[in-house]
Amino acid sequence: SMQRRLNRMLNSSRDHKLLALMDVKGFDPEEVTVTVKDGKVKVSAEHEEEHTTARGKEYNYRNITREISLPPGVSEDEVTYSL
Repeated sequence: SMQRRLNRMLNSSRDHKLLALMDVKGFDPEEVTVTVKDGKVKVSAEHEEEHTTARGKEYNYRNITREISLPPGVSEDEVTYSL
């Protein structure tokens, strides 16, 4: 379950604190951008698919954006992320 996976991740990163967990299923790693600026972590992901149908081209576009404030005392260069 998601909760068990989350607990495992929290336990495996004893020295580090997990700030956020985001579901980016359906996005390729290169479609996910993480920036750390002004005390905030911004995660954005964009995915576009093009299908050719009998009526012509159809586009499927999805994007998500989330901004998380860093806890007090955490500097921007301490932030790490993984997919």
